[in-house]
Amino acid sequence: MSEKQILSADDIRRAVTRIAHEIAERNEGVHNIVLVGIRRRGVPLAHRIASTMADFEGTKVPVGVLDITLYRDDLALRNPAPIVRSTDIPFDVSSRTVVLIDDVLYTGRTIRAALDALSDFGRPERIQCAVLVDRGHRELPIRADFVGKNVPTSRDEQIETRLQEIDDDGDGVYILR
Repeated sequence: MSEKQILSADDIRRAVTRIAHEIAERNEGVHNIVLVGIRRRGVPLAHRIASTMADFEGTKVPVGVLDITLYRDDLALRNPAPIVRSTDIPFDVSSRTVVLIDDVLYTGRTIRAALDALSDFGRPERIQCAVLVDRGHRELPIRADFVGKNVPTSRDEQIETRLQEIDDDGDGVYILR
């Protein structure tokens, strides 16, 4: 399998900055926004976006962590059994704008599972979606509101995101063939 880097650490930093500004602009500030990162790589991206927002808005945006494992529609098909990790949403999502954050948007099934999981925590005023990479191939009518980079792919390719907080070898996004 060969890999080609499609986003460098600087590209990711610029995309995170742009997404943070777009979220604040579309929502007329950050006063009613909460960010919820989807485990695994959506979590550090959510923290990076929140940090960037704090720099230019002067307000700390709350960040939550969402594990969608038990909400997946392919749970019975996964082998070995997936590991369920903790969800930590230490704020009320009701009447707030929740921005779900993930690294890659592909079929839309992860976002669908996140929407189901999020409904257990209340009824947000609005839910938006931010992703670092949108690779296409939707199976559900789901789209991202904020996208770092659109990367057209074939179904036999994979997108792999590496983030320092999880992978220990620096930031980058790669296409694997």
